[in-house]
This record gives sequence, C-alpha cells and structure tokens, in this order.
Amino acid sequence: MSERERERILDTLTSPEFRDLPPGQVVPRLADEGIYLASESSMYRILRTAKLQRHRNAARPAAKREPRTHSATAPNRVWSWDITYLTSTVRGRFFYLYLCLDIFSRKIVGWTVETSEEAAHAEPMLTLAFKSEQADPTKLALHSDNGAPMKASTLLATLRGLGVMPSFSRPHVSDDNPFSEALFRTLKYRPGYPRKPFDTVEEARAWVVQFVAWYNHEHLHSGIRFIAPAARHAGHDVALLEGRRAVYAKARERTPRRWTRHLRNWTPAGAVFLNPREVDHGRLPLAS
Repeated sequence: MSERERERILDTLTSPEFRDLPPGQVVPRLADEGIYLASESSMYRILRTAKLQRHRNAARPAAKREPRTHSATAPNRVWSWDITYLTSTVRGRFFYLYLCLDIFSRKIVGWTVETSEEAAHAEPMLTLAFKSEQADPTKLALHSDNGAPMKASTLLATLRGLGVMPSFSRPHVSDDNPFSEALFRTLKYRPGYPRKPFDTVEEARAWVVQFVAWYNHEHLHSGIRFIAPAARHAGHDVALLEGRRAVYAKARERTPRRWTRHLRNWTPAGAVFLNPREVDHGRLPLAS
C-alpha cells in the first residue's frame, strides 16, 4: 500500500464522520457510498502504526504536525482552492468568489461567484473543473484551508467518491495555502479591479469572466518564467522559452562585449512545491 493510500485511509478514519466508529462500521458505510479503501484488518493495522487505535477522536487533531507537502510535476496533479469576498453596494452583504487553480501552471481551472459561502456551491464548481480539464481525480491532490465549506461532510463525501485526495492547511496557520492567497492579491490589487462595489451578483460574475480570461491567457506569471498560465498548462512554455533563449543568443553574437554575464535563465520552471520542507539539505517532494 502506498503512502498516499495510507494517508487517505487515516484522513477518512479521523474525519468527523468516522472518527468515533471502528473499522467494522466504517467499511460497510463506505461501501454504501460506492467506496472501497481497504479491508478492516488493514485499517486496524494502519491505526496501530499511527498509534490511533484507541484515542482516534482526540489524538490526531491535537498532534502538532508539519504542513502537508505536495509536488506538482505536470498539470492536474495539485490544485488549490479558496473563497474570498467581493463587496456589494448593500452594507453588510457580500458576494463570494470561489477560485480553484492548478499550482503547476497557475491556471484558474474553476470558479463561481455566489451570494453565500457554503459547500453546496463548491461541489459543482470542482466537478465541472475536473470534467473541463479532463483531470484524473485519483491522481490529484486538492488543497484548501480549514474553512467550514472546505471540510463539510457532503463535499468530502463527493471528493471521496471521485477518488480525490483532500489536503488541508494546518489549523491557525495563515500561510499553508500560498498559491490561492497570491492569486487573490493579484485579483484585488491589479489596476482593473473595480473601484466601486458590485451592484448585483451577475455584475460580479461578468467581471470575473474578464479577469479569468486575462489571468489565464495574457498575464505573464513571474513564478513560471513569465509565461501565461494557460500556455504552461497546455505545454507550450518549452517552445516559448526556447524561442526567447534563441533571441538572447543571437543578440549576444551581435554585440558580445555587452554581455559580461550568462544569458538570462529561460529554462522551464520545472516542478512546483506546495509547502516544501528542507529534506537532506534540498527541496524534495514528500508527497505527489
């Protein structure tokens, strides 16, 4: 059994829905949902190894842990999603923007704007993103913070049914979901962000349509060698960067005295890490 499979079983057994139930009760309940993770004996063995067999309800949440680390070496391997608010012209009322991006390419793969913050809005948004990106949910880690919509039992059941591995930030830690936070900063501090609040949810949605098109296809992202997210997602970054390298090489041939240093680095950005840790003096993926 892989480490990812073991971690998924532990996440399931320590979830609010199943943490008070023995594996003998968990296995048939999962089967009723069309899910098979492992046999009862395998679940007991994994709980014993993690020292959670007797005090599963309290021990796992209370234990201090390092942030979950994931590595994305290609599109549709690690996604990050979060919710932010958009102001409205009515005092005390907000519109809620749900955004999901692929951390490898930084492409926005799913979004919706709603009038409330709840898991029921996230489920169709994520399901549509899986379909539109032709992503294999069983090979994908979906990261979020610990908000109530992210940990709702209905949403987690949907993700389990699809085979998605949910990943969460550590409690009370503000920087475990950096890619979504960076995207929200780009959204709210770019020159095109409306100065006035939105009158209606339809107006907010229309603006987000324009933002997503700009961000995915025009915005040159500094974290991926100034390539547009959609271009990297589609695999066009290699050819684009090679073209830039050739331009620089010809420029140096024409005026070599002006080039006292190496050419600018136009190699593809490579793997992207979510919450990397130092391992053996290097950045290594602990999960992928």
